[in-house]
Order: sequence, then structure tokens, then C-alpha cells
Amino acid sequence: MFQPLTKPDFGAASADAQIYCRPTCFVDRPHELDDDCLRIADSMVWFAAWHLSLRDGLTVKSAIVPVPEWDGWIAAMPDRLAQAANAQRAGVVRPRGVLQLGERKIRLSEPQLMGILNVTPDSFSDGGKHVDAVAAAEAGFAMGAAGAAIIDVGGESTRPGAPLVWEGDEIKRIEGVVSALARGGVAVSIDTRKAAVMEAALAAGARIVNDISALRYDDRAMEVVVHAGCPVVLMHAPSAKSDPHEGGNYAHILFDVYDMLAERVAACAAAGVDPAKIIVDPGLGFGKGVGDNLALINGIALFHTLGCPILFGASRKRMIGALDNEAAADQRLGGTVALHYQAAAHGAQLLRVHDIAENRQALRVWRGLRDAALTA
Repeated sequence: MFQPLTKPDFGAASADAQIYCRPTCFVDRPHELDDDCLRIADSMVWFAAWHLSLRDGLTVKSAIVPVPEWDGWIAAMPDRLAQAANAQRAGVVRPRGVLQLGERKIRLSEPQLMGILNVTPDSFSDGGKHVDAVAAAEAGFAMGAAGAAIIDVGGESTRPGAPLVWEGDEIKRIEGVVSALARGGVAVSIDTRKAAVMEAALAAGARIVNDISALRYDDRAMEVVVHAGCPVVLMHAPSAKSDPHEGGNYAHILFDVYDMLAERVAACAAAGVDPAKIIVDPGLGFGKGVGDNLALINGIALFHTLGCPILFGASRKRMIGALDNEAAADQRLGGTVALHYQAAAHGAQLLRVHDIAENRQALRVWRGLRDAALTA
């Protein structure tokens, strides 16, 4: 399936062939390379080469192209592929700027933590822990004090096999918690795929919509987000139906997930969502096996070409247990920190986690290493 890519291959490419330009060969000391490396957005991550992949049917041909050789490879491409490649390059280097969440500003020049607050009785990791609204709000405030920039409140479990929750019940679960946190100055995200829940949460003070269906599950969801003018997280799941884990048959996991998110970004922008307010999430664990998840993590830098901040969420997920003797959900902290550190090193701007203090500490170590490399 994978073959070396050479410039003459572009001339034989079919009309349906697609190009994917993933940053690779990350460098700690960009000042030593002058113009031979590029920066991912306005982050602290630089890279010295592109992993170019030409997908033509079931065949993928790839090459590692140093940054200074980019123009030569572009010149060899047909106009359609060259335009796509240049658009992806522009997406990588475009600054992500600041998320303005009411009076709060979340700067995306370095990774930020999003705290997971499930007010559900049946979530896979912390179901039942925060069903009391007062206790849930206190837990959210504690996450903020520990270093979470955003608290993501969810009222419906989306673990495999979880029952669908009526929107009225979901609103009852989240409304008071969102209101309390927002009144206390916390930047709140609402984790839902239902338009009515989005409306209730936004009215209560939520500032971001985080939709696992990428605004596909509910026909009114797009309208709600456009009207609110709020940032939105578009997550990949193979199905927009009741069970988001249905399907999951991929010809090439990284490119298939990328193509779906690219389509959703374009659809949202066409509907009136401000492109600067779109965040993408590859949806680890949703209709994906361990091998799929690992491939997405290794290739996560590709999603920078969409020109959007990346939200990465691997906290306590089953893949960690699968790699470590079936460790239980509450015994997956080490794997969680390792995966989120990897995502940060590849430029992910938002990390969605349960355990704030431990992941914050890892990010401070990461930042210290970056600072030392840049100043030594």
C-alpha cells in the first residue's frame, strides 16, 4: 500500500488523487536552521520537513521533503494538487491567536488544558462522581484552580453502548452546573450533540460547543452555533446517529478522519461559522481500534493543515489499558500524561483531560524544555 513518492508520480496521478502535507522532523533549536524550518501557527513547535503523501485509490506514495525543497515539489504537481498543498501549508503557519470566551482570553500559543466534568451516572471513567450539581460545580472550580483553562461539562455518556439521554434530562443535569461555573468566572464548554442542550447551556453561560458529531446529529445544531457566534469543536466519529461508534471501516485511518474533518470545517464555514472559531478533534476511541488510535496520534500534525486549533483527548481511554495489561480506567494516568505530552510536542493547542494537576505539571516540564532549547 505504501510506496516511495517521486516527482514523476504526480504526472501519472488520477483526477481523484489527493495530497496530504504533514509537518515532520520537529526541531528544538529553530534559530540554528535559519529559513530551513517552519513554525506551526504561533506555537513553540518548529519542523524541518514535510511528510508528503499522494493518495490515489488504495495506493499511498510518500516522501520526506525538507522545507527548502518545497517549491521544487510544488512545481512538479498538477495545478489542482499544487493548490491543495499550498492551502495546507498556509493552514499550518496561520496563527491561531486567542479564544475570546466572554471576558476570558485563552491564548493558544502554548497548550491549554480543558477539564472533563461529566455530570452523568454512567460515563466510562467518572460516572456518578459528579451527579450532584453543587459537588459538580465545586469540582469544576477545583479544576480551574489546578490549571484548567476551560471546563467541559457533559450530561450524556458517549461510551460504547451508553443509552441515549432525552434532551430534557440532559438539560437538567448540566444547566445548574454551567450557570454556577460561569457566574464564578470559569470558561465553560458544553459537551453535547443536541441543539436544545446547546441553547440551554449557552443561555446559562457556556462559551463553547463541543459536539462529538461535528454538528451532524441534530439538524438545528448548525443554526444554534451560527446564531450564537461561539467557538465550536468538531469531532470525528464514524456515525452521526445515536451510537457514534457505529461504522469505523477505514481505508486509511489518518486520511479518512482528515477528509471528514476537512469537509465539516468547509461546511461550517459555508453555513456562517467564523473559521477562526472552529476547533477540530480527531475523536480518539470513537469507532476506532487501538491501531487506529495510535496511527492518529503519530500523524496528528496533519490536522494543523486545516488551519484550526487541535483538541486532543486521550484521557483514561481504553487504548491505554490495551497497551498496559488491561489497566482499569482509574489506573491510566501515566499513559494519559504520555499521550498528551506527545500531542503537545506535535503542536496540539487544547488537551482534554480528567487529571488537571498531573497534566499541568507535564506541560510545565515541556515548556521548560522548549524555553531551554530556544535560549541556550
